[in-house]
Amino acid sequence: MEKHIVKWSYWLGMVSAVIALLMRAFNALGIWLPTAMAQGRTVWYMSFYKGALLFFVMAIATANHTGSGRQPQ
Repeated sequence: MEKHIVKWSYWLGMVSAVIALLMRAFNALGIWLPTAMAQGRTVWYMSFYKGALLFFVMAIATANHTGSGRQPQ
């Protein structure tokens, strides 16, 4: 089960990071600007950025937990 959590959280983190980078690039070029920014109500690149960080940390923590149980003591 832990292998699935690591795999899926890694890939979800990668997808979220790519979406955040694309949205930020569009914003920097002036292509895609939101009409109104409201904290907590607007989906923006920071939402995906924070989601990517969350998924990457979850993948690292799960992999470390799984690996620590297999070490001889």
